[in-house]
Amino acid sequence: MSHDSTPSTNGQSSLFGEILDWMLAPLLLLWPMSVAVTWLVAKAIANQAFDSALEQQVQNVRQQVLFTAAQPSLPANALRNLNLADESDLRYAQFRGVDGSVQDGDNELPIPPDEERKFDVQLRTIVLQGHELRVASLWLAPDGNPASNASANPALLQIGETIHQRARLANAIIRGVILPQFAILPIALFLVWLALSKGLLPITLLQKKIRARQSDDLSPITSPQIPQEIFPLVQSLNEMLARLEHAIAQQKRFIADAAHQMKTPLAGMRMQAELALRDAAQNNHAEVQRSLQQLAASSENATRLVNQLLALARAENQQPTAQHHRLDLNELARQVLQDWVAPALARRIDLGLEAPPDPMWLNGQPMLLRELISNLLDNAIRYTPEQGIVTLRLQELAHEIVLEVEDNGPGIAPTEREQVFERFYRILGNAAQGSGLGLAIVREIARQHQASISILDNLHYGEAANPGCLVRLIFPKLAPQASSAPSPAATLTLEEV
Repeated sequence: MSHDSTPSTNGQSSLFGEILDWMLAPLLLLWPMSVAVTWLVAKAIANQAFDSALEQQVQNVRQQVLFTAAQPSLPANALRNLNLADESDLRYAQFRGVDGSVQDGDNELPIPPDEERKFDVQLRTIVLQGHELRVASLWLAPDGNPASNASANPALLQIGETIHQRARLANAIIRGVILPQFAILPIALFLVWLALSKGLLPITLLQKKIRARQSDDLSPITSPQIPQEIFPLVQSLNEMLARLEHAIAQQKRFIADAAHQMKTPLAGMRMQAELALRDAAQNNHAEVQRSLQQLAASSENATRLVNQLLALARAENQQPTAQHHRLDLNELARQVLQDWVAPALARRIDLGLEAPPDPMWLNGQPMLLRELISNLLDNAIRYTPEQGIVTLRLQELAHEIVLEVEDNGPGIAPTEREQVFERFYRILGNAAQGSGLGLAIVREIARQHQASISILDNLHYGEAANPGCLVRLIFPKLAPQASSAPSPAATLTLEEV
């Protein structure tokens, strides 16, 4: 009988094998210990039974002792009438008088070691003539009353026997206990194997079900036979599949959007190139120059669209907090602002920065934050009329950093302030050309930095015709370090740049 959870040949461990090892290793370790303990218990049981019989024989012989004239004695043949339980054992018996001489029995039995002479049966083990003997001994007072004359020399009665029968009884007990285990152990091992196979069967079925899936099947894994122990694993797999499905959907949408958005500028560039070729053939240099200018403008718009598509894809595929580190948002904002001075001057827009002199520390990704600020400034400069005002403002609160970009352009209606964060959404009736990706990029980067974003009216420069727009982002702040140096002037304006 085979099982899919058996150890693999690629070096990976087997759950089936691990559980089996952890179950069998203690069993194989404890079984010899059980045999040893059983042997000791069997030996103790055998000794107890034979010791009781030996002690009883000593008491029976003691009942025959005669106490006359302070000299205990035994009737003739008292020791010779003792019966052996088994002919394979040797029996020794001895009676010593008060003077220590052997009056009857075997002379070979030694006197017990010098110790307190007790007038009850004492058991000891000795080796005599190469045989191990179990000896029961009893000291007898001269008058038969131990309490009457404890200082007088007592007589001694001893009976001993070899331990062959004891060993056979212990071995019989061992065989009766151990031999059935040899038959039970393989059955137990088979039942353990069968139980493990049955317990791991749902995992095997789940493995086959996952392996049989098509490569494009990202639906959740469902099965009524999923054990409770592996349900968290299946749940984690389903969450991963959901994230993967979302990522693939984003990728497909990105490709579709990119193809759709690139179609128009590429078609326009082709048309302008064809017009330029036709006008060149007719030596119409003015029209050729106009077509080439439009071609250059279309190329610039296409380049900007591609860059924004790449920025959006980069922001969406960035893992939260990946490559984030401590940075000064104040210094970063000043650097980005320098890049937009020339576009602002070209449209005679007053571009300014309002920020405190101290660093503003947060945990972030410099490249993404630079993209965020650039898109906000790009939108503000693009949609603000000439000679307008665009301000980048930074404020530091107790636990937050507030970044605002405001302008006095046409603003965004409250009904559209959520829609402008969608890809390729453009406000109707606006003369400025844009891809509709700027604020989508801003929101995605804000999400990567756990920042909130909102759109408000410009309360500083707004008017009825142009209410203006204020985009506000709130970032979590990091604690300042002791060595932070102050930034340049608190307010940087276009004229100072």
